[in-house]
Amino acid sequence: MIASDSQPLKHALIVDDHPLFCDALSLTLRVVAGLKVVETAGSLEEATARLDRLIAAGTPPDLVVLDLNLPDVEGLDGLVRLRLVVPEVPVLVVSSMADPRLMRAALRAGAAGFVPKHAHRDTYVAALEAVHAGRPYLPDGVTVDSDGAASASEEAIARLGLLTRQQARILQLICEGKLNKQIAYELAIAETTVKAHVTAIMRKLGVLSRTQAVVMAKAASFAALVPEGG
Repeated sequence: MIASDSQPLKHALIVDDHPLFCDALSLTLRVVAGLKVVETAGSLEEATARLDRLIAAGTPPDLVVLDLNLPDVEGLDGLVRLRLVVPEVPVLVVSSMADPRLMRAALRAGAAGFVPKHAHRDTYVAALEAVHAGRPYLPDGVTVDSDGAASASEEAIARLGLLTRQQARILQLICEGKLNKQIAYELAIAETTVKAHVTAIMRKLGVLSRTQAVVMAKAASFAALVPEGG
Protein backbone atom coordinates (compact mmCIF):
# COMPACT_ATOMS: atom_id res chain seq x y z
CA MET A 1 0.00 0.00 0.00
CA ILE A 2 1.33 3.42 -0.96
CA ALA A 3 1.95 5.68 2.00
CA SER A 4 2.69 9.39 1.79
CA ASP A 5 2.05 12.65 3.57
CA SER A 6 0.39 13.99 0.41
CA GLN A 7 -2.96 12.86 -0.94
CA PRO A 8 -2.84 9.19 -2.01
CA LEU A 9 -3.38 8.09 -5.58
CA LYS A 10 -7.07 7.21 -5.88
CA HIS A 11 -8.02 7.22 -9.56
CA ALA A 12 -6.16 5.74 -12.52
CA LEU A 13 -6.81 5.26 -16.23
CA ILE A 14 -5.16 2.26 -17.90
CA VAL A 15 -4.66 2.61 -21.65
CA ASP A 16 -4.05 -0.85 -23.12
CA ASP A 17 -5.76 -2.92 -25.81
CA HIS A 18 -5.34 -6.29 -24.07
CA PRO A 19 -8.42 -6.87 -21.84
CA LEU A 20 -6.84 -9.65 -19.75
CA PHE A 21 -3.82 -7.51 -18.91
CA CYS A 22 -6.10 -4.56 -18.09
CA ASP A 23 -8.07 -6.78 -15.71
CA ALA A 24 -4.92 -8.07 -13.99
CA LEU A 25 -3.36 -4.63 -13.67
CA SER A 26 -6.64 -3.12 -12.45
CA LEU A 27 -6.74 -5.73 -9.69
CA THR A 28 -3.11 -5.01 -8.77
CA LEU A 29 -3.72 -1.28 -8.58
CA ARG A 30 -6.81 -1.74 -6.43
CA VAL A 31 -5.61 -4.44 -4.05
CA VAL A 32 -1.87 -3.81 -3.77
CA ALA A 33 -1.64 -0.06 -4.41
CA GLY A 34 -4.96 0.90 -2.84
CA LEU A 35 -6.49 2.84 -5.75
CA LYS A 36 -10.25 3.25 -5.47
CA VAL A 37 -11.18 3.86 -9.12
CA VAL A 38 -9.46 2.21 -12.06
CA GLU A 39 -10.81 2.81 -15.56
CA THR A 40 -9.60 1.33 -18.83
CA ALA A 41 -9.40 2.40 -22.48
CA GLY A 42 -8.42 0.19 -25.40
CA SER A 43 -7.00 2.87 -27.69
CA LEU A 44 -5.49 6.32 -27.48
CA GLU A 45 -8.53 7.84 -29.16
CA GLU A 46 -10.79 6.32 -26.51
CA ALA A 47 -8.40 7.44 -23.76
CA THR A 48 -8.23 11.07 -24.89
CA ALA A 49 -12.02 11.22 -25.23
CA ARG A 50 -12.39 9.76 -21.73
CA LEU A 51 -9.85 12.20 -20.32
CA ASP A 52 -11.63 15.16 -21.94
CA ARG A 53 -14.88 14.08 -20.25
CA LEU A 54 -13.19 13.60 -16.89
CA ILE A 55 -11.49 16.99 -17.11
CA ALA A 56 -14.78 18.66 -18.07
CA ALA A 57 -16.40 17.02 -15.04
CA GLY A 58 -13.58 18.21 -12.77
CA THR A 59 -12.49 14.64 -11.98
CA PRO A 60 -9.24 13.97 -13.87
CA PRO A 61 -7.37 10.81 -12.86
CA ASP A 62 -4.37 10.92 -10.55
CA LEU A 63 -2.44 8.64 -12.89
CA VAL A 64 -2.47 7.33 -16.45
CA VAL A 65 -0.89 3.94 -17.15
CA LEU A 66 0.03 3.70 -20.83
CA ASP A 67 1.03 0.83 -23.10
CA LEU A 68 3.16 2.08 -26.01
CA ASN A 69 1.93 -0.61 -28.38
CA LEU A 70 -1.60 0.58 -29.18
CA PRO A 71 -3.52 0.12 -32.45
CA ASP A 72 -3.72 3.85 -33.17
CA VAL A 73 -0.23 5.08 -32.20
CA GLU A 74 3.39 4.42 -33.09
CA GLY A 75 6.36 4.57 -30.74
CA LEU A 76 6.24 7.45 -28.28
CA ASP A 77 3.47 9.27 -30.18
CA GLY A 78 0.82 8.18 -27.70
CA LEU A 79 2.81 9.46 -24.75
CA VAL A 80 3.26 12.89 -26.33
CA ARG A 81 -0.44 13.11 -27.22
CA LEU A 82 -1.46 12.18 -23.66
CA ARG A 83 0.92 14.76 -22.22
CA LEU A 84 -0.79 17.39 -24.38
CA VAL A 85 -4.21 16.39 -23.04
CA VAL A 86 -3.27 16.04 -19.36
CA PRO A 87 0.08 17.78 -18.78
CA GLU A 88 -0.42 17.80 -15.00
CA VAL A 89 -1.23 14.08 -14.69
CA PRO A 90 1.73 11.66 -14.39
CA VAL A 91 1.92 9.01 -17.10
CA LEU A 92 3.49 5.68 -16.18
CA VAL A 93 4.52 3.71 -19.25
CA VAL A 94 4.00 -0.06 -19.00
CA SER A 95 5.33 -1.89 -22.03
CA SER A 96 6.67 -5.23 -23.23
CA MET A 97 9.33 -3.24 -25.11
CA ALA A 98 11.95 -3.00 -22.39
CA ASP A 99 15.02 -1.61 -24.13
CA PRO A 100 16.85 0.79 -21.75
CA ARG A 101 17.22 3.36 -24.55
CA LEU A 102 13.45 3.34 -25.07
CA MET A 103 12.91 3.71 -21.32
CA ARG A 104 15.13 6.78 -21.17
CA ALA A 105 13.52 8.20 -24.31
CA ALA A 106 10.11 7.81 -22.66
CA LEU A 107 11.29 9.79 -19.64
CA ARG A 108 12.69 12.50 -21.91
CA ALA A 109 9.28 12.64 -23.63
CA GLY A 110 7.53 13.27 -20.32
CA ALA A 111 6.80 9.87 -18.80
CA ALA A 112 6.87 9.72 -15.02
CA GLY A 113 8.30 6.21 -15.12
CA PHE A 114 8.64 2.99 -17.09
CA VAL A 115 7.75 -0.55 -15.99
CA PRO A 116 8.27 -3.72 -18.07
CA LYS A 117 4.83 -5.14 -18.73
CA HIS A 118 5.27 -8.48 -17.00
CA ALA A 119 7.18 -7.21 -13.97
CA HIS A 120 6.40 -8.53 -10.49
CA ARG A 121 3.67 -6.68 -8.64
CA ASP A 122 6.26 -5.32 -6.16
CA THR A 123 7.82 -3.47 -9.09
CA TYR A 124 4.50 -1.81 -9.85
CA VAL A 125 4.14 -0.77 -6.24
CA ALA A 126 7.68 0.67 -6.23
CA ALA A 127 6.93 2.55 -9.45
CA LEU A 128 3.72 4.02 -8.06
CA GLU A 129 5.48 5.07 -4.87
CA ALA A 130 8.16 6.84 -6.91
CA VAL A 131 5.60 8.55 -9.14
CA HIS A 132 3.58 9.62 -6.12
CA ALA A 133 6.72 11.13 -4.59
CA GLY A 134 7.56 12.94 -7.82
CA ARG A 135 10.60 10.79 -8.64
CA PRO A 136 11.23 9.28 -12.07
CA TYR A 137 11.08 5.49 -12.02
CA LEU A 138 13.10 3.01 -14.06
CA PRO A 139 13.63 -0.69 -13.33
CA ASP A 140 16.60 -1.84 -11.29
CA GLY A 141 19.78 -1.69 -13.32
CA VAL A 142 18.57 1.06 -15.64
CA THR A 143 19.77 4.57 -14.85
CA VAL A 144 18.17 7.85 -15.79
CA ASP A 145 21.48 9.09 -17.21
CA SER A 146 21.69 8.36 -20.92
CA ASP A 147 24.40 6.11 -22.33
CA GLY A 148 24.49 8.26 -25.44
CA ALA A 149 23.12 11.40 -27.03
CA ALA A 150 19.43 11.48 -27.83
CA SER A 151 18.52 11.18 -31.48
CA ALA A 152 17.10 14.22 -33.27
CA SER A 153 13.64 12.63 -33.19
CA GLU A 154 13.88 11.81 -29.45
CA GLU A 155 15.07 15.33 -28.66
CA ALA A 156 12.24 16.80 -30.74
CA ILE A 157 9.64 14.63 -29.01
CA ALA A 158 10.98 15.56 -25.58
CA ARG A 159 10.81 19.30 -26.33
CA LEU A 160 7.38 19.07 -28.00
CA GLY A 161 6.12 17.36 -24.87
CA LEU A 162 6.71 20.64 -23.00
CA LEU A 163 4.02 22.46 -24.98
CA THR A 164 0.55 23.13 -23.64
CA ARG A 165 -2.40 21.87 -25.65
CA GLN A 166 -3.10 25.37 -27.03
CA GLN A 167 0.54 25.84 -27.96
CA ALA A 168 0.54 22.46 -29.70
CA ARG A 169 -2.50 23.48 -31.74
CA ILE A 170 -0.84 26.77 -32.70
CA LEU A 171 2.34 24.97 -33.74
CA GLN A 172 0.26 22.62 -35.87
CA LEU A 173 -1.27 25.64 -37.64
CA ILE A 174 2.19 27.16 -38.11
CA CYS A 175 3.24 23.89 -39.75
CA GLU A 176 0.28 24.30 -42.10
CA GLY A 177 1.67 27.68 -43.15
CA LYS A 178 -0.85 29.84 -41.31
CA LEU A 179 0.07 33.41 -40.34
CA ASN A 180 -0.58 34.82 -36.85
CA LYS A 181 -3.65 36.69 -38.09
CA GLN A 182 -5.09 33.51 -39.60
CA ILE A 183 -4.33 31.50 -36.44
CA ALA A 184 -6.03 34.14 -34.31
CA TYR A 185 -9.14 33.97 -36.49
CA GLU A 186 -9.27 30.17 -36.49
CA LEU A 187 -8.83 29.87 -32.71
CA ALA A 188 -10.97 32.94 -31.90
CA ILE A 189 -8.21 34.59 -29.86
CA ALA A 190 -6.37 37.92 -30.13
CA GLU A 191 -3.41 38.17 -32.46
CA THR A 192 -1.29 39.44 -29.56
CA THR A 193 -2.15 36.22 -27.71
CA VAL A 194 -0.98 34.20 -30.70
CA LYS A 195 2.30 36.15 -30.75
CA ALA A 196 2.83 35.45 -27.05
CA HIS A 197 2.21 31.75 -27.61
CA VAL A 198 4.60 31.66 -30.58
CA THR A 199 7.32 33.23 -28.44
CA ALA A 200 6.69 30.65 -25.70
CA ILE A 201 6.72 27.83 -28.26
CA MET A 202 10.10 28.87 -29.66
CA ARG A 203 11.52 29.22 -26.15
CA LYS A 204 10.36 25.73 -25.16
CA LEU A 205 11.66 24.21 -28.38
CA GLY A 206 14.98 26.05 -28.08
CA VAL A 207 14.71 27.56 -31.56
CA LEU A 208 15.04 31.10 -32.88
CA SER A 209 12.55 31.11 -35.73
CA ARG A 210 9.23 29.71 -36.88
CA THR A 211 11.06 27.82 -39.62
CA GLN A 212 13.23 26.02 -37.07
CA ALA A 213 10.12 25.20 -35.05
CA VAL A 214 8.51 23.65 -38.14
CA VAL A 215 11.64 21.60 -38.86
CA MET A 216 11.65 20.25 -35.30
CA ALA A 217 7.92 19.47 -35.47
CA LYS A 218 8.37 17.56 -38.72
CA ALA A 219 11.25 15.57 -37.21
CA ALA A 220 8.76 14.14 -34.73
CA SER A 221 5.79 13.82 -37.13
CA PHE A 222 4.13 16.39 -34.87
CA ALA A 223 1.04 16.99 -37.00
CA ALA A 224 -0.09 13.46 -36.21
CA LEU A 225 0.40 13.96 -32.47
CA VAL A 226 -2.00 16.83 -31.81
CA PRO A 227 -5.34 15.53 -30.48
CA GLU A 228 -8.42 16.22 -32.56
CA GLY A 229 -10.02 19.48 -31.53
CA GLY A 230 -6.81 20.36 -29.64
